[in-house]
Amino acid sequence: MPAIVVVGAQWGDEGKGKATDQLGSDVDYVVKFNGGNNAGHTVVVDGEKYALHLLPSGILSPGVTPVIGNGVVVDLQVLFEELEALESRGVDISRLKISASAHVIASYNRTLDRVSERFLGKRQIGTTGRGIGPTYADKMNRVGIRIQDLFDASILRQKVEGALENKNSLLVKVYNRRAADVDRVTEELLAYAERVRPMVADTTLELNKALDEGKTVLFEAGQATMLDVDHGTYPFVTSSSATAGGACTGSGVGPTRIDRVIGVIKAYTTRVGEGPFPTELTDEVGEGLRQAGGEFGVTTGRPRRTGWYDAVIARYAARVNGLTDFVMTKLDVLSDYAEIPVCVAYDIDGTRVEEMPASQSDFHHAKPIYEMLDGWKEDISHCRSFEELPEKARAYVEYLESISGCRISAIGVGPSRDATIVRHALVPGA
Repeated sequence: MPAIVVVGAQWGDEGKGKATDQLGSDVDYVVKFNGGNNAGHTVVVDGEKYALHLLPSGILSPGVTPVIGNGVVVDLQVLFEELEALESRGVDISRLKISASAHVIASYNRTLDRVSERFLGKRQIGTTGRGIGPTYADKMNRVGIRIQDLFDASILRQKVEGALENKNSLLVKVYNRRAADVDRVTEELLAYAERVRPMVADTTLELNKALDEGKTVLFEAGQATMLDVDHGTYPFVTSSSATAGGACTGSGVGPTRIDRVIGVIKAYTTRVGEGPFPTELTDEVGEGLRQAGGEFGVTTGRPRRTGWYDAVIARYAARVNGLTDFVMTKLDVLSDYAEIPVCVAYDIDGTRVEEMPASQSDFHHAKPIYEMLDGWKEDISHCRSFEELPEKARAYVEYLESISGCRISAIGVGPSRDATIVRHALVPGA
């Protein structure tokens, strides 16, 4: 049975949660392998809307074991708030597993995130201020706090003290803020130890054993390809590996075990935060797309920037992730347009460029080259097969497939769990 990776193929908010949720009945484990509560998934089940931030989408599927992998950074307060909210709505949360090696977001990480972002002024990156970047920085600087550290008060205090040695100087002398108290921070973290203990496991061992036993494991990325710390629009990126390679490092499952890589992509494009965005629409057309698509952040409520479909980005995502399939979402949002522009290449200083520029400076100056496709101006939310779609909607999908570097195996035509057209099975043998 397969190991499947689901990643965002644009700048996030593509509908990965819905895609993962739809696969839930065919998988045994769903693993979040990167990021933290700096992004969110909205999943609609039987007309009920669930907003997930830190938890894997698989927690909504009965019988699925949801896993928070070692590559995730965990805000314990957010974790328990989210769990309590789901439990109050009758969701079974008892199967959740958390890697003992996942790093913890401490209160000083959140403080540093907010004050350092303000300090940047015009050079702001557009972070969510939730402490994600500083926690990953601590991890790489080897002064991070891990889940397993919560179970030894003496070790925990030593680690907090070591982490704050330089941070307090920075907070006081550079940012003019109050120093964080070692004892208070230690007590804050220890307060969660016994609550989280039953959930903690050697998830690397459990996931590999599950694959050995023929079970299906789905790896769910937070953020997206264009926000990946290595392959995204640096420095306007997240602090983790949001591409398919991150599934291996963030879970402890080797690359030879991955069978399929699914990229989730909208029928148009959005992004949140600062940074380049070649097809961005800053006029009333962009606002109309935002309103029609409900393009507001699940985690922050921030309005998303909107633009037309960008095939250059799609081809890039297919390449760096090794995609086997695309899942396209929100095709129904485009139903009101007589003509729909599609970006097929960039104009960079008078030169036509069909692949992602290697230079970030060139990407900043990229202007979209559009092909115009006919719209269909029909409601498609009821369609459940490709043949039911209007001819021009089918032509739009087929054209995008031909220029995006990968087959489009499923198409979302509405927010509900069943509002999906499946062209090719996403789980082998399902």
